[in-house]
Amino acid sequence: MTEQEAHARYLDDSNVLAAIGAWIAPRVQRVSIRLPIALAEAAVAAWNRDETGETGEETPDQYAIRDRAAELALIGLAISERGHLDGDDVVVVELHPTSVAAAILAAQSRDHQ
Repeated sequence: MTEQEAHARYLDDSNVLAAIGAWIAPRVQRVSIRLPIALAEAAVAAWNRDETGETGEETPDQYAIRDRAAELALIGLAISERGHLDGDDVVVVELHPTSVAAAILAAQSRDHQ
């Protein structure tokens, strides 16, 4: 198989994955997550930060890190809007599974560096 044929197959696979996602997405519900308050506060701080500057050219690694930072900010938004304290040290928030998956993937990515 040539490199071009392999990339065409990967594109087909990517399209099938997207179709699976499109079918699953409307059927998925939010998940209740319990976070230590320090992590919840850090996520809210990421949401409240003013990021107005240009990013300029980025390496793929820099883009991935910025993308994970954006995911953190969206979790912070969710906590700001619907999170609540449960005791003195835990915040409970319902997150969309995509946010949960982004956090898990970030942890796995960090573990493999």
